[in-house]
Amino acid sequence: MIKNDDVSFTSSALKIAPFLHHQTKPSLPFFSQFVQTKLTFLDSLLTRTRFPNSPLLCSASLSLTRPSSPGPDPKSLPILCSASLSLSQSQLRDSTQSDSVVAQQKSGGASGVHGPSRYDEERVLISEVLVRNKDGEELERKDLEAEALAALKACRANSALTVREVQEDVHRVISSGYFCSCMPVAVDTRDGIRLVFQVEPNQEFHGLVCEGASVLPTKFLQDAFRGGYGKVVNIKQLDEVISSINSWYMERGLFGMVSNAEILSGGIIRLQIAEAEVNDISIRFLDRKTGEPTKGKTKPETILRQLTTKKGQVYSMLQGKRDVDTVLTMGIMEDVSFIPQPAEDTGKVDLIMNVVERPNGGFSAGGGISSGTTSGSLPGLIGSFAYSHRNVFGRNQKLNISLERGQIDSIFRINYTDPWIEGDDKRTSRTIMVQNSRTPGNLVHGNQPVNNSLTIGRVAAGIEFSRPLRPKWSGTVGLIFQHAGARNEKGDPKIKDHYNSPLTASGKNHDDMLLAKFESVYTGSGDHGSSMFVFNMEQGLPLWPEWLFFNRVNTRARKGVEIGPALCLLSLSGGHVMGNFSPHEAFAIGGTNSVRGYEEGAVGSGRSYAVGSGEISFPVLGPVEGVFFADYGTDLGSGPSVPGDPAGARLKPGSGYGYGFGIRVDSPLGPLRLEYAFNDRHTKRFHFGVGHRN
Repeated sequence: MIKNDDVSFTSSALKIAPFLHHQTKPSLPFFSQFVQTKLTFLDSLLTRTRFPNSPLLCSASLSLTRPSSPGPDPKSLPILCSASLSLSQSQLRDSTQSDSVVAQQKSGGASGVHGPSRYDEERVLISEVLVRNKDGEELERKDLEAEALAALKACRANSALTVREVQEDVHRVISSGYFCSCMPVAVDTRDGIRLVFQVEPNQEFHGLVCEGASVLPTKFLQDAFRGGYGKVVNIKQLDEVISSINSWYMERGLFGMVSNAEILSGGIIRLQIAEAEVNDISIRFLDRKTGEPTKGKTKPETILRQLTTKKGQVYSMLQGKRDVDTVLTMGIMEDVSFIPQPAEDTGKVDLIMNVVERPNGGFSAGGGISSGTTSGSLPGLIGSFAYSHRNVFGRNQKLNISLERGQIDSIFRINYTDPWIEGDDKRTSRTIMVQNSRTPGNLVHGNQPVNNSLTIGRVAAGIEFSRPLRPKWSGTVGLIFQHAGARNEKGDPKIKDHYNSPLTASGKNHDDMLLAKFESVYTGSGDHGSSMFVFNMEQGLPLWPEWLFFNRVNTRARKGVEIGPALCLLSLSGGHVMGNFSPHEAFAIGGTNSVRGYEEGAVGSGRSYAVGSGEISFPVLGPVEGVFFADYGTDLGSGPSVPGDPAGARLKPGSGYGYGFGIRVDSPLGPLRLEYAFNDRHTKRFHFGVGHRN
């Protein structure tokens, strides 16, 4: 028998580098340069002589290599590839056979790589197929032997096989994931040729080392590998775990992935995680017209402090999108975008925020509608003139000076707002306000004789602080001083109305009060149909003996429920006043924003109140919606407790309901509402309003 002295069996150390399983390419160019390893097996030759008594010589060589450039789609490549296989004779007996082998080697070397050869197609009868370890002994673990045998498709006892079929089965054994090498060996026996697959199982998993992961939860890794402890490492399952880790990063918009995986001695798996940390964040201002870089008016630190993305964090695309939205809500930017770029030789990422500033502001004029300015079926018109500056000192501070003037009412207001006080980490805003207003007094003291109308004048100044309390919750506290009194149509002060009811609480021409204000607001998604809750409390502080001392509480709640294409909106509001307060500050019930079907304030004026409303709106055509509604309001029997009982003197019922229908049209000013309502006193009334109900 010819000896197999020239046959060698070699294999490489096992090292796996998984691919990035992303649906889309990452935004960073350098992520395409992440390690992508393609595992290939170098071919060796197995040549069988034409002489029947010569043995079948077998050899296989296994190596794992990494390409210098990205190959095809990583998803389409297996994590392991088996060796190509061919048959050859170490010493040929005649020149004809030698020439054929040389020709084969020149034309491509190993069969199965460059196309089939006549040696591939030659069939050899196999009498027995066995699976053994690399020393030719039986495997200790019969389950692994069963896995290898189950992977074989063509190689069966008493079958005639070609080289290609043996090669494909070697591929299948390796692809099962349990073995790091597989070498077919043919042995001539008395009963025929025995084909032995000598396999080397992977190590048993006994530990995990994960390097470079700063945000990946430890529990996630423990759960992913817990089921494999003490078992033979399966490369296919390991690839699935690596894919799940990559998916964890992708689902959270984080720039991270497994860049390398390696099985060390002792059954330790080492994972290398590549995470792109934020190296630097810079602001770049672009010209509104040309898009070229320009000098901005906003201080960069004013923008940077709005960002939740910080240096040293793993960059998250989702977090970056939220930061873009936050900067846009400042109201001083027309366009905002994040551009991530690789930092030089650091494996980190530099973020450039491109911003386009809006014009800072200027003068404007317009008009509107004020509900309740007249007693007719339609409210009065209001003209307005305003000056605004959105970005005072480049710090996003806002100055607004406005004047609104109507038939009877008017308001002059100065507001100065700093949306984020410097040095505060709670995002607290500050507003300084000065206001001088004149409003009709018909809500409480209506039905005056002709040419004897009343107006309520208020001069107020104060300061308010607001900040987020929790997600969707915000709070406001403030201190406001108010000087208020009633005047007739000539502008003369009055202390009693036509029904001899007092117009002030102090009995003087004006009431003075210092109000401590607290307000808490919950908002859902911010849409009109989302949930909302508002709690407001004002406390009069009698720091001066003549100043009023009272407590006023007011709440509003709203809940929307979608029923198919329709929206059902339920709302409830209520309030109560304790102490000495001005009669014109009583809660007025009835009107467009209260109980429809009644004039403004015609249901009642009380120390307490409750109003409930239900609406069903549905799309009609384009921006037009239809609506059905029903309202109910009551003063809870508190009308007589208001100083002078102005509601009783005017025979207001104290409670009532209304119902009706209407249409709404979206407009740049907000929803335009036209509604027709009936009340419980069998009267009808049109209501027209702009914007959503309070």
